[in-house]
Amino acid sequence: MKRMLSGIKPTGRLTLGNYIGAIRNFVAYQDDYEMFVFIANMHAITVPQDKAELKKNTKDLIALYLACGLNPEKATIFLQSDISEHAELGWILICNSYIGELQRMTQYKDKTAKGETGITAGLFTYPSLMAADILLYDADFVPVGVDQKQHVELTRDLAERFNNRFGDTFVIPEPLVTKVGAKIYSLQDPTKKMSKSDENPKGTIDLLDEPNVARKKIMSAVTDSIGIVQYDIENQPGISNLLTILSSLTGEPINDIVHRYTGKGYGDFKKEVGQVVFDFLTNLQLRYKEIISSGVVEKVIQDGNEKARHIAHKKVMKVKKKIGFQIF
Repeated sequence: MKRMLSGIKPTGRLTLGNYIGAIRNFVAYQDDYEMFVFIANMHAITVPQDKAELKKNTKDLIALYLACGLNPEKATIFLQSDISEHAELGWILICNSYIGELQRMTQYKDKTAKGETGITAGLFTYPSLMAADILLYDADFVPVGVDQKQHVELTRDLAERFNNRFGDTFVIPEPLVTKVGAKIYSLQDPTKKMSKSDENPKGTIDLLDEPNVARKKIMSAVTDSIGIVQYDIENQPGISNLLTILSSLTGEPINDIVHRYTGKGYGDFKKEVGQVVFDFLTNLQLRYKEIISSGVVEKVIQDGNEKARHIAHKKVMKVKKKIGFQIF
């Protein structure tokens, strides 16, 4: 069975975009791949984090993974910071990365272009750590959004560079970009990705939003004056975004939804999207509350850490031997 790996940072609250673009796919993939899913809390501290908030977000993230359908008997769920080999291999890969490569990475490039100050060295070098996250586990595939594909491409470059210099060591991973639902956009500015850091709360639906609040956000979503429910990202990004949300949560093809709304207005369409989102969040949050109160989160992480640590340690020892760190 091929191995797949991915993770999400525990910064802010998870959004509907995170679910549709990532978590939903993890749940589908766990039956066909050996899944490794980690909470990327080491990546979270590239910017300052409040200690109490980071702890709560981390626990919530694990519980939401489980509530969304990840099965710890099928998927290995673990905490990045508990596996010290991530940092160890991360440093080795930093030393095999070129400054020019890291300067081209989107986050650093965008922030420096905007003239932002206080950018940490971690924000500059984290793509090398991300490569370590992937290469530690010999992942064959990495499910990513469109804007994350460059990180897998860097990982492939670093793996090939290391393999060419020191001999066969790392599996070369392939990025797996989901076409439908890969990117959900802001409800208030459908030209921008739905983000945990969106300054306008009406643009983002959090998975822990009150369902009624989420429904109101759908009803107030920006659309257009064309008045036809159709999938046209360029001319109708708002309606196209709502179509993607509805299709992703129900499984109904976008073309079928468009056909159903022939001759109907945006009001009825928004009501359906709002109700589907309401029902989804209601059921999800019920499972989330049961998981939080059960105490199962700690056991899931303990078991996942044990399996991940065993694999990561073997890989790091192999790397150390290859580069000459083992002298006896």
